Amino acid sequence: MTYQPTLEFARGLDAQDPLREFRQHFLIPPAPNGAGECLYFCGNSLGLQPRTARAAAEQQFTNWQNLAVEGHFKGETPWMHFHQRLTEASAQVVGAKPVEVVVMNNLTTNLHLLLVSFYQPTATRYKVLMEGGAFPSDQYALETQVRMRGLEPDDAIVELTPRPGEHTLRTEDILAKIAELGDSLCTIIMGGINYYTGQVYDMAAITEAGHAVGAMVGFDLAHAAGNIPLHLHDWDVDFACWCSYKYLNSGPGGVSGVFVHERFADQPELLRLAGWWGYDEKERFKMRKGFRPMRGAAGWQLSNGAVLTMAVHEAALAEHMAAGGMPALRRKSELLTGYLEFLIQRLGLPKTTLEIITPSDPAQRGCQLSLLVHQGGRDLFEHLMAVGVIGDWREPNVIRLAPVPLYNTFEDVYHVGEVLAEWAARQ
Repeated sequence: MTYQPTLEFARGLDAQDPLREFRQHFLIPPAPNGAGECLYFCGNSLGLQPRTARAAAEQQFTNWQNLAVEGHFKGETPWMHFHQRLTEASAQVVGAKPVEVVVMNNLTTNLHLLLVSFYQPTATRYKVLMEGGAFPSDQYALETQVRMRGLEPDDAIVELTPRPGEHTLRTEDILAKIAELGDSLCTIIMGGINYYTGQVYDMAAITEAGHAVGAMVGFDLAHAAGNIPLHLHDWDVDFACWCSYKYLNSGPGGVSGVFVHERFADQPELLRLAGWWGYDEKERFKMRKGFRPMRGAAGWQLSNGAVLTMAVHEAALAEHMAAGGMPALRRKSELLTGYLEFLIQRLGLPKTTLEIITPSDPAQRGCQLSLLVHQGGRDLFEHLMAVGVIGDWREPNVIRLAPVPLYNTFEDVYHVGEVLAEWAARQ
């Protein structure tokens, strides 16, 4: 598409947008100056509230009020099986079979649970590979998992870093490091998308290379689920987890999803941390000793589900599905992000002032563009926030902007471009 830097062009794209109605399905915060709605470009950190979310939670409050403990088995949405209401949509989001997914807990909790099962080092195969600069929670999880095995993080954890002068990882360098580690590599755990740069990793190639040397391969999909097409089953990924409050719009601290490939579905002997809710539900209430897990990912559950947050998640997933899922969202996402990139490039600023460190290839990015501002970055960020452009600041000098296809418009992107152009004119 040939973009044009005009309001009329942006409005024309919005008029043709098959997803344009979905903006009205979300609650957009007011601008800080009181001039209408803000320009919300922070869905990569916290997605907006679906208008249906409050009613979904309220229904469960009503069930609690009227049914009390009987709500586990009675009513239109019995709590005993509530997590199953989320399975089909969650499987579609990540490209999995229903038996391979379950919604439970929060993201880092699930990452720890999965690492117990899929990071099982030996005296010679104990290395774990991750991207350098991963989100700190992943770093901390790995550090502590390694120490629990009596190993030292500086020895066991291998971090991938870009080549000098580059901001993102080259796939060939990732694959070369996997081959170099060879039979010392126990587990690969990477983000599907790097939170800082917005780079999408070639998860299929990484998984194939990891399996070729005998390693387990998993991904933290916090920034990928609901953002880019995923095919975890077909890629043969061993395990993955994701949060629901970014591109899946399920509220702060919302529940997390887990993927475990179906080849592990019937391996009850696989080491894991067990809980009552992961026990075979046909026998669960017999309260017997000796853990017998549910088949598939459900066997990693610990406790009964957080119904209030799962109800919100169900409402949010319904919006995602109604929009056509990832195929439809991806089509608009590529156009939106491409338009924002076009407007930023038109500023004509040298890379010594501002550069986009997110890959320009749409296949290697999702909604997010990360702007590396070499001087005055914090001032620019504060100015954006003051005029109602809600983005995200990451130390030491990156502004992340994410045009989300469910609720952002091309006109939104145009107005962000206007603000950046006014700033650029003063440089």
